[in-house]
Amino acid sequence: MILWPMALMLGLLVMSVPVAFSLIAASLLFFQLGGALPIDLFAQRIVSSTESFPLLALPFFVLAGSIMNAAGITRRLLALADAFVGHFTGGLAQVSVILATMMGGLTASANADAAMLSKMLGPTMIRRGYPAGFAAATVACSSVIVAMIPPGIGLIVYAFMANVSIGRLFIAGIVPGLVVAVALMIAIYLVSKRRGYRPERTHMVSGRQLWTAFREAIWALTLPLFIVIGLRYGVFTPTEAGAIAVLYAIGVGIFAHRELSLAQVPEIIRDTVTTISIVMLIICGASAFGYYMVWEQVPTQIAAALIATTDDPLVFFLIVNLIFLAIGMFIEGTAAIILLTPILAPVAVSLGIDPIHFGIVTVFNLTLGGVTPPVGTLTFTASSVLRIPVSSAFRHSLPLLAALLVVLVLLTLVPAISLTLPNLMMP
Repeated sequence: MILWPMALMLGLLVMSVPVAFSLIAASLLFFQLGGALPIDLFAQRIVSSTESFPLLALPFFVLAGSIMNAAGITRRLLALADAFVGHFTGGLAQVSVILATMMGGLTASANADAAMLSKMLGPTMIRRGYPAGFAAATVACSSVIVAMIPPGIGLIVYAFMANVSIGRLFIAGIVPGLVVAVALMIAIYLVSKRRGYRPERTHMVSGRQLWTAFREAIWALTLPLFIVIGLRYGVFTPTEAGAIAVLYAIGVGIFAHRELSLAQVPEIIRDTVTTISIVMLIICGASAFGYYMVWEQVPTQIAAALIATTDDPLVFFLIVNLIFLAIGMFIEGTAAIILLTPILAPVAVSLGIDPIHFGIVTVFNLTLGGVTPPVGTLTFTASSVLRIPVSSAFRHSLPLLAALLVVLVLLTLVPAISLTLPNLMMP
């Protein structure tokens, strides 16, 4: 078994070479120098990895999110979130959690959500007396929710890599996403109570004000519901749902909110292409690298080693969670999902673990790495937008991270949290 390509890939990652280029370089050298496979096969693997109809959902949903953000959706959701929880202890921090939950079906990207929330809420939180580090930590941890709410990028990528139903995975992420939101709100309440962070107001808004905020945000709230119902009753596939979401976003921006203009199109396209190109380049590199691993039977050897260690699904899940937490500290979540899913998902299935349940835990755990040092991309994003030392954000994130780890344990031990809804809606 030839292992030097894997060692080369890991060495490049240690030297901070981007994941996509590390995968492509290691794969290319294996095909060129290994002698067992023709170099033409490298190009074939790169191209064939993009020929996936389900994967088309990814650019469609990211484009829909960019359009809806330009159409004033986010501002309306912020007003609704503030109307709901602005009177809670830690008001603006609670608003961050609610807004991230509602935006999960719009941005599809946790990093995009972290940047957006930082711009919208960070400066206001700091002006209202919240420490800048706490503001960044709240935004970063809240953005983890986006990965769980359909149509998160991580869910689409896992479904593609593990060959499972995107529709079932979308529906499976709803309840875990809400559990994460509740856990963060409890943690924020306890931290705010202890530190004396006062709410923005001492009373609830009137029913009239709440209705006004809800009415303004109704178009944004309708889209995720529309997608879930359409998938449940087979009206469209997940890929078609992405295309419909784009048309929906354009219609809302032009006719309902009247805030979308041709002048915004270049920026929308640029944001979408930037996000998609990064993910797709990683997928292309992972496809070629994955062929090397299959050829050298690396996944088979790893699976045999894990099964030899234990045939208990719970112990396997414990080992995998520890591996995910360690890797998530150094590699961005989506890249880690692409790298690890083809290796570990088949082992999980062979031990009797439902692939949908395993997918939810995988996506959540590896996204969790976005708030942990030393390479917490979500925390780095929030800190850079607010222009504060990342160490301050990491320090303030500890109690919130503890709440997220509790949720990870719950999701691992209680499969029903992930599986009840998809089993009811898409048996």
